[in-house]
Amino acid sequence: MTVLNIIRDCLDALLHPSARYDALTRARHRAFMAPRLLGSLAALAAFPVYLALRGAPTALEVAAFAWLIAPILLSWFLSRTGRYESAHVLSSLALSGLVMTVAMTTGGIESFAAIWLVVVPLEAALSASRRAVAFACALTLVCTAALIVSGHFDLLAPPDANSISRSIFMAFGVASATLYAAGLAFGAESLARTSVALLNVEEDRYRLLARNMSDVISRHRRNGAVQFISPAVEAMLGVPVSRLLGHGLFDRVHVADRPAYLTALSDAVRGGEARSVEFRLRREVPRASARGPNHQVDFIWVEMRCRPLEQAAEAAVLPEAEAEVVAVMRDVTDRKIQEQALDLARTAAEHADASKTRFLATMSHELRTPLNAIIGFSEMIVQEDVLMIDAIRRKEYAQLINDSGQHLLSVVNGILDMSKMETGNFEISPEPFAPRAALINCCNLLALKARENAIDLVTRAPNDLPMMTGDPRAFKQIVLNLVANAIKFTERGGSVTVSAGVEGSRLVLRVCDTGVGISADDLKRIGNPFFQAGKTYQRRHEGTGLGLSIVKSLVALHAGEINVQSKLDEGTTVTVALPLAFTPRAEQTSSNIATLTPAVRSATPEPSHQVKKSA
Repeated sequence: MTVLNIIRDCLDALLHPSARYDALTRARHRAFMAPRLLGSLAALAAFPVYLALRGAPTALEVAAFAWLIAPILLSWFLSRTGRYESAHVLSSLALSGLVMTVAMTTGGIESFAAIWLVVVPLEAALSASRRAVAFACALTLVCTAALIVSGHFDLLAPPDANSISRSIFMAFGVASATLYAAGLAFGAESLARTSVALLNVEEDRYRLLARNMSDVISRHRRNGAVQFISPAVEAMLGVPVSRLLGHGLFDRVHVADRPAYLTALSDAVRGGEARSVEFRLRREVPRASARGPNHQVDFIWVEMRCRPLEQAAEAAVLPEAEAEVVAVMRDVTDRKIQEQALDLARTAAEHADASKTRFLATMSHELRTPLNAIIGFSEMIVQEDVLMIDAIRRKEYAQLINDSGQHLLSVVNGILDMSKMETGNFEISPEPFAPRAALINCCNLLALKARENAIDLVTRAPNDLPMMTGDPRAFKQIVLNLVANAIKFTERGGSVTVSAGVEGSRLVLRVCDTGVGISADDLKRIGNPFFQAGKTYQRRHEGTGLGLSIVKSLVALHAGEINVQSKLDEGTTVTVALPLAFTPRAEQTSSNIATLTPAVRSATPEPSHQVKKSA
């Protein structure tokens, strides 16, 4: 083994640089150079011994030994140029030349050397080149034909008449050719074994990559049928590879994404370029239960990059082979979730920007109007001597200034209260109080405003309403905001009905009006801060859009519920349900908003004490 390693190292040092990094090419160059160098060097070393035993050589013997330099030159040519095919062509020429020279001087086609012409194509077969083998076969046929023709026309030297010598030379020629052919056979077997070993190594390497990659590698037909899929798919989808072959993978693609999946594969085959597509795949997740293990099915997002499979070798053997596609799939569910989160954040930012715009537009109007009145009437009072304003007019102006200031104060207080509620700093002080007295008191405060707008304000509160625990200030603010909104959005001649009753352990307050109503689109957003139903340029009523939002927050702080039912041009009904016994641990509840139905409008209230304040 040491001698073989030394020989191998010496041969590697002689190899061309292009063959040192390719194991198969390196093995072929070794197989070409080793027998020629070793055979030539051994023959040259034996030449002095031959001379000592034989004596003076003949011209033919000198030519034969001179030919031993040719293999050395061929090895030098290959080590310098790396042209393996050309080296085999030159080797065929050199061997054919030697055989023809010996055969033409020893009897032509009947010469012992003629058998060596069979070896020429066998030697060229090691080149793995069709051109080199074809050239060697053609050269052998030409040499054979030349020997036959020359022998037919007596152009060659006659063979040795001594039959014993002819037999000896013939045996030598057959034996040497057989030994050389055997050497070629062993060389071919060594190259084949090397090729198989390298192929197995490459297969093991790619198999190792396929098994340990997190991405899934697959091979498809044009119709989506899976020919091969890497084991990484088992971790991705939770199913064995055998269930995904054929149309098993296609059956797990989301129905809505199947056209895109098939289109990408078909385009990759037809267009000859890489394609990329994202789709959903059904995944089975094991889940333990009381009845034993089962599977929970959900969908994941995957990105598939596919491109046509290069099948040059298969196309040469099977021209009718169907074109196929190789694809790489990657789980992109986390990226999709992040994209959805970004979309939600973008939408929230757009809504916040729209809310800011509405807030600025509303506040600019709500603050500018009372400030203009305060500034204008105060300037008139300052210039009362010039304008000759009497006491009655001055008192009227002062009242208008006071009203504008009160309105401005209410706007600022509403904004502050809403800000405290949104930040969680709004404090409520629960205590027992009588809801009926608070309700009638609030309606009395708004009776004058209803009378000025020619609206009937009806209060229905039973005398036996029980005491309740809550913040009386917040309760009054809820009633005032609801009734004030109802009066503001009710046309002249309409009516507003305020009723209260007990349902189970809750006090139910209803405020019904015959006003303009709210559209279905705006109904979904009622209760949002600074939102007012209807388009900005169509609104005929002043306000900040905080009234119902404050009511919604106060009701939630009392662990209550609010329900808004409305229909355009028919009116609105707001129902508030508050617990009779409130505890501060109650959690905030969401409002329920629906469209008003005729049954709600025609419902007859329970008999109760009625207080009517009409125009």
